Amino acid sequence: MVGRRIAGYQLEREIGRGGMAVVYRAKDLRLGRTVAVKLLAPELARNEVFRQRFMHESEAAAAIDHPHIIPVFEAGEHDGILFIAMRYVEGGDLRGLMNRGGPFSAERTVRLALQIASALDAAHDHDLVHRDVKPGNVLVAAGTDSEHPEHLYLADFGLTKKSLSLSGLTSVGQIVGTLDYAAPEQISGKPLDGRCDQYGLGCVVFEMLAGAPPFRRESDVALLWAHLNDPPPTLRGHRPDLPTAVGAVVARALAKAPQGRYASCLQFVAELRAATTVVPGHSAAPRPWSGSGPPTRVVQAAVPGLAAAAVVPEPPAWAAPVVHPPPW
Repeated sequence: MVGRRIAGYQLEREIGRGGMAVVYRAKDLRLGRTVAVKLLAPELARNEVFRQRFMHESEAAAAIDHPHIIPVFEAGEHDGILFIAMRYVEGGDLRGLMNRGGPFSAERTVRLALQIASALDAAHDHDLVHRDVKPGNVLVAAGTDSEHPEHLYLADFGLTKKSLSLSGLTSVGQIVGTLDYAAPEQISGKPLDGRCDQYGLGCVVFEMLAGAPPFRRESDVALLWAHLNDPPPTLRGHRPDLPTAVGAVVARALAKAPQGRYASCLQFVAELRAATTVVPGHSAAPRPWSGSGPPTRVVQAAVPGLAAAAVVPEPPAWAAPVVHPPPW
């Protein structure tokens, strides 16, 4: 595809590839600027339901003016190819940043998580659920000064789902999202809202602090089981230098039931920031949960005083955790 013209964009070189799309650096021939153009897989363009939803939601996402949501210039179809043209970001993504310098300090994690959380809450205010919050969908640009060295952009809002009544499955039953960060309700096909993205952000925060996602399994089936049934490992097992309250806050964001999580992503990060200031040697639980509905096992472990949760079966042997050395 390099050298081909898609709509008014000349594709120059491939800069990223995933299961659903390929991203190219391209020249906007009308305005003379460099942009990123994402081309979706041909089978998605042939799915009429997906095509209509993609066009509608790309327009909705482009209408959100937020400093941490990647600006979308155009979305459309050209010769049967669905494409998104958006701002080109030179600095790579959060995955690359984590591979080069992780695990992060608590202060840096909070600073980065705050930017992602503000973008997610802005989308949720427009009834958009991202459904695929992961390091590869967070682009990293140079920040403004030494106190703000990175400026993050949340990308891929053209693949979100508008409508809180729809599930995380496509019409053919395929999960939309990356399994390392997929919420339990997304896996089970239940209705989704912004708390689905909070779970994904919780997984990303866990990884920024611990150096690995909360659940690591040998197979996709075992990973699905873990998201649905297993409590996340304790953060202090990876980072004994962190206050106990930090693990409790992250565990609540990873509650199995959406009603056990925080009311917003920004509230989650605010609690995380407060927890990082706890004096070493002193434990402090997050503020009492005031949501509705039964708490889950993870929330019960994190917040004292909650009623007993339902008993979760022990995982079968094929779903047992595995331990791999970190990549650094």
